[in-house]
This record gives sequence, C-alpha cells and structure tokens, in this order.
Amino acid sequence: MVYSFNDIRCKEIVNIKNGCRLGYPDDIEFDSCTAKICRLTIFGRPKCFGLFGREEDISVKWCDIEVIGEDTILVSCECPSNLTKGRHGLFGKLFK
Repeated sequence: MVYSFNDIRCKEIVNIKNGCRLGYPDDIEFDSCTAKICRLTIFGRPKCFGLFGREEDISVKWCDIEVIGEDTILVSCECPSNLTKGRHGLFGKLFK
C-alpha cells in the first residue's frame, strides 16, 4: 500500500513494548542518495504552553516500525525515560 506524508501525519505512533503513546509524526528524515526514509520525528511537547520551551524530539527509526495500520503506527523501540513516566502535561495529575 502507498501512503503519502499527509496520510502518515494523521496516524498516532504507539510503542508496543510498553504501550506508550508517542504522538503524531511531524517530520520525515530520508537519505537523499537512496531516496529511502530513515526515520520519523515527533516534535517534543511544549512546556507550559510553550513559555518554557519544548521537550526533546523523539526519533523513530524506519526499521523499528512494525505495522502501519489504519489509525496507528506500531513501533518497537526504546522510549526516552521521560516518556515511561507518562506525558500528562501540566495539569495531568490533577484531573485523573
């Protein structure tokens, strides 16, 4: 099946190792010599509405992608340590 980047941008990336929702792809990195996609990049979430910058970007290697489904992209990779604790945002713990 052939996907455009607009199709992939609408799919949420989920890590199958721990069930962590990583986010939506924001950018694609590709090798200009071979024209192959190397990785998907998910921009870090803004801290306090962007006033304190952003979290680190997450890069997922293309070889770590297990399945591209209708709604999600399932990957098998190691998450950064700040993601395994949960990405609840500023008010996430208050409104559980």
